[in-house]
Amino acid sequence: MERIVGIGHQDFETIQTENYFYVDKTHFIKEWWEGGDSVTLITRPRRFGKTLTLSMTEAFFSVEYAGRGELFEGLDIWEEEKYQNLQGSRPVINLSFANVKEKDYETTVQRICQIITDLYHEYRFLLDGNVLSDEEKDYFKTISESMPEVTVTMALHRLSRYLCAWYGKKVIILLDEYDTPMEEAYVNGFWEELVSFTRNMFNSTFKTNPYLERAIMTGITRVSRESIFSDLNNLEVVTTTSEKYADCFGFTEQEVFAALDEYGLSDKKEEVKSWYNGFTFGNRTDIYNPWSIINYLDKKRFAPYWANSSSNSLAGLLIRRGSREVKQDFEELLRGKYLDVGAMDEQIVYDQLSQKRGSVWSLLLAGGYLKVVRCRYSQESGRWQYTLSLTNKEVRLMFETLIHDWFSEQESDYNDFIKALLLGDVDAMNHYMNQVALTAFSCYDTGTKPSKADPERFYHGFVLGLMVELTGRYILTSNRESGFGRYDVMLEPVRPDRDDGIILEFKVFQPRKEKSLEDTVRAALKQLEEKKYETVLVSKGIPKERIRKYGFAFRGKEVLIEDSY
Repeated sequence: MERIVGIGHQDFETIQTENYFYVDKTHFIKEWWEGGDSVTLITRPRRFGKTLTLSMTEAFFSVEYAGRGELFEGLDIWEEEKYQNLQGSRPVINLSFANVKEKDYETTVQRICQIITDLYHEYRFLLDGNVLSDEEKDYFKTISESMPEVTVTMALHRLSRYLCAWYGKKVIILLDEYDTPMEEAYVNGFWEELVSFTRNMFNSTFKTNPYLERAIMTGITRVSRESIFSDLNNLEVVTTTSEKYADCFGFTEQEVFAALDEYGLSDKKEEVKSWYNGFTFGNRTDIYNPWSIINYLDKKRFAPYWANSSSNSLAGLLIRRGSREVKQDFEELLRGKYLDVGAMDEQIVYDQLSQKRGSVWSLLLAGGYLKVVRCRYSQESGRWQYTLSLTNKEVRLMFETLIHDWFSEQESDYNDFIKALLLGDVDAMNHYMNQVALTAFSCYDTGTKPSKADPERFYHGFVLGLMVELTGRYILTSNRESGFGRYDVMLEPVRPDRDDGIILEFKVFQPRKEKSLEDTVRAALKQLEEKKYETVLVSKGIPKERIRKYGFAFRGKEVLIEDSY
């Protein structure tokens, strides 16, 4: 009987009983159990089977699934008798913070209270009999959506105690997407408040909990120890660069190719590889994201399924508000080149994301947008040095869409500017560029204090926009030796017989040197001529008369553009 390709199923029992397509990952259970770690934090990009893995782990260990061995028959874990005897033998607490996406601190805590209240309702049978004392039963009844923070931070600790007393065995705790509230707190500006609350809850649940046997937390990022894990010295952290569980999340190439054979798509292997291969976990360089593969098996057409499966707002925010260096580095990535980032700390310090270049690449690596091309150990520094690239074609298309969307509020003006640039209409370029700059500048600031770098953030983002919009028609390169106020852009036509070469010179108005914006734009054009930038295009066979040169002068949100004619 052919297995059904069901989309979006994350419940292990449902997948097994309904005969949905499933790749056997039960060897994770054996590897994790025999590893003996007290608390394990596993970070993987979204849609890589973290939720399904925890559902599988719950179905294997939980006393609520005792006698349900048929769910595992025929799978790797069922080959050993000792694991057959282990199935259904432990009390398990399984919860998820996946839906904690509130916009302020108060409602975030309230949402967590709701999750824990619903969890307690599942165990109301604990109020029966005499296992719990009257005091414990009274505490149980205080659990509600409006309970005070001092109660909610201890609620999982207390529930562990009650379940241990009832079953006579310590509990296993599974927490999925632990970092979703942290990401929302960073984006919405209540990071510091949530850090204190989360640290207290995690300390009581995972550190000072004598009723805990084992625990697994999953998420996308490894939030820094100093932020919320400062008291957890019993934590084993498994990131995308760790060798532990390297093939337990995502599909290996062998598994993908076997699935293509099963569904009569054997001739699509190389195309599937070009779209969806590229994820690297530990020493495995052949990992595919399951979401895209399952969607391709179902729809049999290529599309950026994983990249479009949920919001990429944080990834876009980091690039859009990033410094000149971040945007220039990202230009290289979009061109398909490698990026040497040197030493990189995989701990994510959210409140340093806007200041530390390395933090941006760490988060994008954790999120699956980047992959490790190579790494080497430096004896001098005692740290690993990393070289990164965009993960695959799907991710590149996603980022191109994100960059296009930066100008969505000014889409008409922006598109009209591109048309005017291609036509050489300077008057129209001035009109539309000023309209774009007037409304787009705020999108590129840091969201905190105004910065002198805001104009720079804008026009470096603008250059990324040009790269995306003119892909296939122009090859865009920028002057890597120029800094603030001297940023050159060269547009080399893919078809010189159809399009002119274009060179842009950006300058910011400096009141100590210039009296007017006209002086600034003339200085830009003068520099463009003196540096003879057109030499590069001429050497590629483009006649001088087919090379157009423009000076861009910025003063605040005002822009003046002139050509050299």
